[in-house]
Amino acid sequence: MKLIKGGVCAAKGFKANGLHCGIRPNTTKKDLALVVSEIPASAAAVYTTNLVKGAPLTVTKDHISDGIAQAAICNSGNANTCNADGIEIAEEMSSLIAGELGISPEDIIVASTGVIGQPLNITPIRDAIPELAAGLSETGNADAAGAIMTTDTIMKEAAVEFEIGGKVCHLGGMAKGSGMIHPNMATMLVFITTDVCIAPAMLKKALSSDIKKTFNMVSVDGDTSTNDMVSIMANGLAGNAEISGEGADFDTFMEALNTVTVHLCRMIAGDGEGATKLLECVVSGAADEQTAKIVARGVICSSLLKAAMFGADANWGRVLCAIGYSGADVDVTKIDVSFKSAKGEILVCRDGAGVPFSEEIAKEILLEKEIDILIGLNSGDCSATAWGCDLTYDYVKINGDYRS
Repeated sequence: MKLIKGGVCAAKGFKANGLHCGIRPNTTKKDLALVVSEIPASAAAVYTTNLVKGAPLTVTKDHISDGIAQAAICNSGNANTCNADGIEIAEEMSSLIAGELGISPEDIIVASTGVIGQPLNITPIRDAIPELAAGLSETGNADAAGAIMTTDTIMKEAAVEFEIGGKVCHLGGMAKGSGMIHPNMATMLVFITTDVCIAPAMLKKALSSDIKKTFNMVSVDGDTSTNDMVSIMANGLAGNAEISGEGADFDTFMEALNTVTVHLCRMIAGDGEGATKLLECVVSGAADEQTAKIVARGVICSSLLKAAMFGADANWGRVLCAIGYSGADVDVTKIDVSFKSAKGEILVCRDGAGVPFSEEIAKEILLEKEIDILIGLNSGDCSATAWGCDLTYDYVKINGDYRS
């Protein structure tokens, strides 16, 4: 499993592009992205659990109900949510790009992200479609990744190269996500592409299984978005024998998928709105995996803990407090807690009670950009990891005038 460059264009047969069409007033920011496979591909997606859903999700779910897609179009700057004509606009986006590409509108994944409750004007999108399609390129992944960003400060891409059945395969993805990120699938926009040949049913199984350990374990602010989803297209151009069931080939594909999604999760968490630190909470020694997940998510979602990490304060009591109200069935008298970073590791709690430690060393460890919160439950062999970020003054500033 080798990390490579290329994002959504790393796999054979995929091209992408992104440009500014005029949805966003800032002309320096791209706001329309397109990813296309040269042939129809197996497709799957998972969607937000928020009862208020963006129109594009409804349209996408209908379009890929047959397990096939060939392109994905996404705009930023407007969520196309809670609009009377939302479905109509999302369908027109699909029809416009399908007509330009000469493919079926039913084979289009459509997505939108941005402000909720504002009408989305189709005119700038319609006008930009010819240029968007004409600019498709095997190196257009960065343009596409930039065009789906909202309050993101960095582009989020990852890709891997691996072998299945003696054939060299590739899998890559791009993501957007900075705010309204909370573990309740889906929690952000993610587009994944691969040249692996895999049946739609197995692709859906792989994605549904993976998100439980990756995207469902990310939280920035506790808000579950209305629009976000994770989609994947697999066009089979690597030439491997089709993966139609479980086995060694499926396991390899799952490893590749997980490698990319974990990288994207870390980038999303580290780029949380106003964040200065990436937090990774690793829970071990749980009686079962579900308990480990509940504990990890409970800690990573704690506003008090996130604020303490911003201040480099080794307030381990906030870790135990979060575990205590998380709903997990744990023996609090067995819990160990340590903080770790590039500057070292320090034990701050053993068997549910504090231990002597140097506040100066602890602060030095917590001043780093990436912090590991290590929790030992000492009650079994199961583990889980969750990702988040610190809570800063800038988070309030960003969301206090988001619409401007």
